[in-house]
Amino acid sequence: MRQYRRNNEGSAVTTDRPLNVLGSPLQACSFDPLTGFMRTGCCETGPQDAGSHTVCARVTREFLDFSLLRGNDLVTPRPQWRFAGLKPGDRWCLCASRWLEACVAGVAPPVVLEATHENALRIVPFELLRQNAWQPNHPTAPRD
Repeated sequence: MRQYRRNNEGSAVTTDRPLNVLGSPLQACSFDPLTGFMRTGCCETGPQDAGSHTVCARVTREFLDFSLLRGNDLVTPRPQWRFAGLKPGDRWCLCASRWLEACVAGVAPPVVLEATHENALRIVPFELLRQNAWQPNHPTAPRD
């Protein structure tokens, strides 16, 4: 997908690499489990992705329960889709609107900003993402 940006002189420049919410190249979210709307490991998006699976998050038990109550079962294995089911601590590309809904409900999982696609900003304000950023060295962060 071609991206357009302004350089320091204000001229339009293009890049074929998707960007994250920090304005740098989008990093991988997870290869195990393999995530992304396109199952590339990245939270890339395109016209077919009506849900905007652009937020890379480390899912929590609270979020998985919240999602299940809203009809999106991310825990049950689905071998026909090569999906083993998620467990707390897994990284997964979430629908931006579901993440925002979880944030309002107080159960938003931490966000990996470097792996969250810039299109998430069409739905979620950057400040909310920043406030909920994954901090691997934080004393309360779950251990891998």
